Amino acid sequence: MPMLTTEEYNRYQKQLAISEWDVAKQENLARAHVLIVGAGGLGVSVIPYLAAAGVGKLTLIDHDVVELSNLGRQVIYQSDQIGQFKVHLAKAFVEKLNPHVQVVAIADKFSIGNLALVESVDLVVDCTDNFDTRYL
Repeated sequence: MPMLTTEEYNRYQKQLAISEWDVAKQENLARAHVLIVGAGGLGVSVIPYLAAAGVGKLTLIDHDVVELSNLGRQVIYQSDQIGQFKVHLAKAFVEKLNPHVQVVAIADKFSIGNLALVESVDLVVDCTDNFDTRYL
């Protein structure tokens, strides 16, 4: 069972101060594995907050690259990153935000071929923007 380090305790002290939350729950969160499908408009809102809260492992899957039209709403990406895979950039963002979070980046479309990813996680967060992928 993981024990919070002093650094982690200090990092999460605001949420640990919530009466319904405690160290044991924070350690459970650190053991959690979340699959985030989509690193676009919804994903860039979810990814930083799950990482900042201390979810232990995030698996990100998305096949898109950053485009200029994304930059007005997908705020973790920057102009000099246009053309790069969103999941690789999101992974780098998380690693800078919270080095205690393990990130797996999969630059691929979520499909029937990789649907088995859902079997190894505790939670799937659907951040897709199309019905076919959402239906999976």
